[in-house]
Amino acid sequence: MRNKEGFDMSKFDNIQYEVEGPIAMITLDRVRYRNALSDFLMSDLDSAFKEAVKDRDVRVITLFGAGDHFSGGHDLGSPQRVEAEELNPTEEGIRGKYRRSWDFDVERGLRWRSLEKPLIAAVQGYCIFAAWAVASCADVIFASDNALFLPSNFQYFSVPWDIHHRKAKEILFESRFIDAEEAQSAGLVNRIYPVEDLKAETLAYAQRVSENDPFQLRMMKMAVNQALDIQGFTAHIQGSYAHYSLSANAEKDPGYALSEPETKRRPNVQRAMDHYLEEQARKDVSD
Repeated sequence: MRNKEGFDMSKFDNIQYEVEGPIAMITLDRVRYRNALSDFLMSDLDSAFKEAVKDRDVRVITLFGAGDHFSGGHDLGSPQRVEAEELNPTEEGIRGKYRRSWDFDVERGLRWRSLEKPLIAAVQGYCIFAAWAVASCADVIFASDNALFLPSNFQYFSVPWDIHHRKAKEILFESRFIDAEEAQSAGLVNRIYPVEDLKAETLAYAQRVSENDPFQLRMMKMAVNQALDIQGFTAHIQGSYAHYSLSANAEKDPGYALSEPETKRRPNVQRAMDHYLEEQARKDVSD
């Protein structure tokens, strides 16, 4: 299927790209892997954003996740992860990991945050680590009532800008999920809807936004982003990447406090999952 500009909207393997009137709808589509953010998916997403910006008929961009979850975060070991490494091997040592992750997460995140059109993310189910960072690039975030967010000191470290710095420390120190209500009260999420209404409500809002003048929308977005940049947003994102790199490498230290989980999850993700399951069990007992 092609749009009227001749763009082949079916060319993506890892996302869905559709345009209805003034709204571009981009959907992460690796349901089997909880929409894990592989190299190929991120490349598709980058291309879709560029296409939506280039299309003059598109005034608003929306971002969804197929299936039950927005995204479980980085792809840690699916066949796509293996294939990507074979096609483009990471240079050995810290410098290789640094360069790859900088290009993969930091440069893209800053670019997506600055898209010249409004970007609205709709989050349901898991939104873990890198998925939080992707959602954070959006100008507006709507969440379903079953959404669960998990932050960390990840590559695109927007957390202390997404929520109050003391709240950020509280959650990060404990390694725990926050639900949609807590995410809204902390300032990450704008609105909460029942999961079955999330897409329709997101598109209805996008339609209302699209009725405004596109140049005015662009200027409004730039003005708000510039206010954050004057306070140091971009410099912080770039600088905090060094902290991420150091902490990620320290996970391999002999004295690292958390044991390697049997699953493919990173240790602090497993810790957060354990905390969540324990809390749910306590609630079930009290009920």
